[in-house]
Amino acid sequence: MGTRIPSHQLSSGLYVSGRPEQLKERQPTMASRAVPYTGGDIKKSGELGKMFDIPVLDSSSRPSQSRPSSSSQHNSGSVRSGPNSGPMGKHSGPVPKKSSGPMIPLQPTGLITSGPLGSGPLGSSAGGGRRSGSGSMEHVGSIGKAVYGSAVTSLTEEVKVGFRVSKAVVWVLLVVVAMGLLVGAFLMVAVKKAVILVSVAGILVPIVVVILWNYIWGKRGLLGFVNRYPDAELRGAIDGQYVKVTGVVTCGSIPLESSYQRVPRCVYVSTELYEYKGLCGKSANPKHRCFSWGSRYSEKYVADFYISDFQSGLRALVKVGYGAKVAPFVKPTTIVDITKENRELSPTFLRWLADRSLSSDDRVMRLKEGYIKEGSTVSVMGVVRRHDNVLMIVPSTEPVSTGCQWTRCLLPTYVEGLILTCDDNQNADVVPV
Repeated sequence: MGTRIPSHQLSSGLYVSGRPEQLKERQPTMASRAVPYTGGDIKKSGELGKMFDIPVLDSSSRPSQSRPSSSSQHNSGSVRSGPNSGPMGKHSGPVPKKSSGPMIPLQPTGLITSGPLGSGPLGSSAGGGRRSGSGSMEHVGSIGKAVYGSAVTSLTEEVKVGFRVSKAVVWVLLVVVAMGLLVGAFLMVAVKKAVILVSVAGILVPIVVVILWNYIWGKRGLLGFVNRYPDAELRGAIDGQYVKVTGVVTCGSIPLESSYQRVPRCVYVSTELYEYKGLCGKSANPKHRCFSWGSRYSEKYVADFYISDFQSGLRALVKVGYGAKVAPFVKPTTIVDITKENRELSPTFLRWLADRSLSSDDRVMRLKEGYIKEGSTVSVMGVVRRHDNVLMIVPSTEPVSTGCQWTRCLLPTYVEGLILTCDDNQNADVVPV
């Protein structure tokens, strides 16, 4: 018995063998709207600019184009913009943007830093003025005084380098010295020989000389201790270890600017105005002595920054903002020197004095400025902290001691906070980062 072969008739009337072909439903095509060329401008990039609170160009302000006919839309495959096109057709103006909180602007370095350890977003700024998104206060005028927020540490006091000796030991030493002098004088009068007084003086004079030597060379001995301290490798550093790291610095979320020379992208800036006092001159401060230079005005700022370790190549965040204790050792340079022979004040210097309410009368003045610019080589000494996979260097909670340096006749010197040194010449070129 044969098997019947199925056949079917075509639309032309011709019969062919085989089953008729099943017509498949055509899938709807989705076409996207033509995206204009941005040319690298983030303001034209739509949602990318909105992510970082950058104003984008409003498409509604552009001249409207004539809508193509329905037939042309169907043939070209473009999406119709009629009432059946969904919610987008119901909004004639820009769609309101929803955000869960303030966004930190993207910095030129591409690094986004948070606030202090264990805190939320950057705190509010202290003081008046207009606050920028990075937490710093904008300048007022062309050379006005910069007012930073709480994220930047203002160093109002000089670095305290001293000896940790209890008051009881000091009083005992003074009593022993006084008793030695009295006994020596009494025996010299009773025996009528100066040998005893000379012997007592031979014991006390070296003690006084050692104290004066340490008072004069204490700070230089501390810098020598920092230079001789071995550099640590961050790759193998453990949490809580006290280390010294040397490397190239990069600005954090708040780059600083020097006060007078306007050097941009710094991690540390200092500007100090000194005055010379003669025999009957005016005092720059209550502790100003005659025939010496005294500090009349000072402003020093330091903010969080990054350091790239020379040993391992790792980069660590150095937390020196939000009022942290910092001991910077950066040698400033003299940029303005006003003497009795040179009384011509530049307009820039006069404007700098006026912005800070400082008088410009007949005084011998000297303006010094120091800074650590991005790309400079620095050394920091602090404690390693690891928090949420972030490597940080924070100031030590205890004062750092140099120990006894017997070969230099130096007693243990103590300094508080994170030690920051920079030996680069400020006029030299720095490493571009």
